[in-house]
Amino acid sequence: MYQPFFSHIYIESQVRGHPRAQRILEKFPSAQIIEITHYKDVFCRARQDPALQRRSRNLILAAKSTDGGHMIYPGAPVCQSFGYKNFYYTSCIMNCVYDCAYCYLKGMYPSANIVVFVNLEDIFAGVEKLLENGPLYLCVSYDTDLAALEQVAGYVREWEYFAGKHADRLTVEIRTKCADQKLFSSSKQKNAIYAFTLSPQAVIDALEHHTPSLAARISCAAYAVRAGFRVRLCFDPLIYIRGWQEHYRGMLKEVFASIDPDTLTDVSVGTFRIAKDYLKQMRRQEPESAVAWFPYVQKQGVCHYPDELMARMEGGFCEWLANWVPREKIFLWHEGVHS
Repeated sequence: MYQPFFSHIYIESQVRGHPRAQRILEKFPSAQIIEITHYKDVFCRARQDPALQRRSRNLILAAKSTDGGHMIYPGAPVCQSFGYKNFYYTSCIMNCVYDCAYCYLKGMYPSANIVVFVNLEDIFAGVEKLLENGPLYLCVSYDTDLAALEQVAGYVREWEYFAGKHADRLTVEIRTKCADQKLFSSSKQKNAIYAFTLSPQAVIDALEHHTPSLAARISCAAYAVRAGFRVRLCFDPLIYIRGWQEHYRGMLKEVFASIDPDTLTDVSVGTFRIAKDYLKQMRRQEPESAVAWFPYVQKQGVCHYPDELMARMEGGFCEWLANWVPREKIFLWHEGVHS
């Protein structure tokens, strides 16, 4: 029998007295607390089994290093900038409570345990320094699902508050598969975008383990729109499965039966792609994964579906999507511009 999530919490000695660390520890009174020197001593140790760790994740509380200024990073080519010139991302939590078979984090991290950096004020300071150079588009939920961990860390509210202090220069994107409507009861900021990743239920059942259903995500996104939040829908990644046309067309009908497309900020579309180094590591971890072992093509360090299949999937999907959403609101990952 596996232990429940966060039955063990590792904490760096330097953050033991940090207020955020204390707040998190108070939520797990039965957890075994283990003090460590540095989070990498646990997170990066040799001979870990991430597949087993996903069944019983532990939590690591740490401080993100400020040495060298490595706290905010330029957006990767496989990600969408939505037309913003200064496109960056930051990672205040590493790893996710969900277990999507195609997730690039499986190729990025040697562990399935979750690291929460409690020195969020240092990341805020780094963002403010970048803002001195001009407006900034910042993704804060790439290496985790912040909304899914809101009951643990509370970082969604903190980012919203911080964004509100810089409303004229900063746009924050919070990407999620979470369906917790309580997140949208207050604190809305016009420069915070909630990006809901939507997939057909067949893809969710087969590949997006432990995530909310499509119906729950649609309901949550519709609730957020009605509450006045800025909402982006992300049909990304599109996954090639048997009968993909019927599954994705049916999903769109279900989505726009509940959500008025005119209320959306925009829509993101992209087929599955992954950095070649991450795919190599994912294949080591998941030797029987159909997603990992698909015969992708590789161009400029990025592995993706063959060009003909990618064009057929993205082109067909955008054609269906245009029945509801104006084309100027549809973004494709590999173009970096409107479709």
